[in-house]
Amino acid sequence: MEPRALKRIFSLDDFQSRARRLLPRAIYEYVAGGTEDTHTLRENRAVFADYMLLTRVMRDVSQRSISRTLLGAEWAAPFGVSPMGLCGLSAYRGDIALARAAHAFHIPMIVSGTSTVRMEDMIAANPDAWFQAYLPGDLERTTPLLQRIQAAGYKNLVLTFDTFIGASRENQVRAGFSTPLRPGLRLMWDGLSHPRWLAQVFLRTLWRSGMPHFENSFASRGAPIVSASAIRDHASKDHMTWDRFSMIREFWKGKLIVKGVLHPDDCRIASELGADALIVSNHGGRQLDGSPSSTRMLPAIIDALRGAGSQIPVMVDGGFRRGTDIVKALALGADFVFIGRPFNFANVVAGEAGVTHAMRILKAEVVRTLGMIGYNSIAELARAREDGVLLSAAGHPVRRETRMT
Repeated sequence: MEPRALKRIFSLDDFQSRARRLLPRAIYEYVAGGTEDTHTLRENRAVFADYMLLTRVMRDVSQRSISRTLLGAEWAAPFGVSPMGLCGLSAYRGDIALARAAHAFHIPMIVSGTSTVRMEDMIAANPDAWFQAYLPGDLERTTPLLQRIQAAGYKNLVLTFDTFIGASRENQVRAGFSTPLRPGLRLMWDGLSHPRWLAQVFLRTLWRSGMPHFENSFASRGAPIVSASAIRDHASKDHMTWDRFSMIREFWKGKLIVKGVLHPDDCRIASELGADALIVSNHGGRQLDGSPSSTRMLPAIIDALRGAGSQIPVMVDGGFRRGTDIVKALALGADFVFIGRPFNFANVVAGEAGVTHAMRILKAEVVRTLGMIGYNSIAELARAREDGVLLSAAGHPVRRETRMT
């Protein structure tokens, strides 16, 4: 039976407005916010208004399917769950709920290196999960972390490369958020004024599992989430180069995906050095404020890769909220889309059932959009580009070179 909380949820944005009322301000700002003046956070949404979809009619679209093959696996939809840290702060065992929902829906889910649930428990809940690692600054801790990920059974490793310089967290600090969270009157009032979160998330977690920690940043357990004295490891990473990637590529025998690239030359270098796939990303507007949206960079990146003879899959994240957004990215040449915050907010509203509901909404929107523009499958969007199905905001066709899908 569908939870009552989902009766009036019709879009992914509906989850966010509901979750904002349920979460303490500090936790909500951590999930929803961006850096500095939030230009990039807003750009991630604004870019979709720059492209329009031109409908085609009187075509037989009765056999629509949005399944997609990616990295040797067949998925039920062309979207997956982005890695998100500290999901256990916004929903009880939030990472596990996301993993189970993704597994049941048969879409990929990327486990965050800053999860509060052990990576071994995550892959037990979802054997198809990928793992995202934030590389330690020192080599001495890199190999043990990779060995732990491999021993846990992960086949797809995602390396995030856009966090080697720490971002401005001023907006989170203003809202009272830090890592670890520091006990104080402000934080206590934030929790007491949101009794549902306090009882069903924070106190329930303490009662059943004890104080949550950063479980997956290194081979050993990290700092607790709430502490007056603990310090989270922020060792310098600004010295790292592509040599570190080459070392990991030699060690890792599974699929290796590079995330957090925006420049076409970086994408080409990653491909040449042995990356199996890319996730074009600006970290959801949580790193450099003023960087372009990943969707805006897709055409130049794909041109650079195909011009260099590379056919590796190009995935994208950042700002996706509608099925039309996904179809636009696919029409621009992306192979797959990843989505984060909306699934987190769905988790806040109704747990695993909420996440599944969000996935159903998004899938229905993609299926509907595909039919409205006159196609039966994602693969046919290669032909759609030649048909001029994607228009610029000025009404000019956006055509891309047809390529194999």
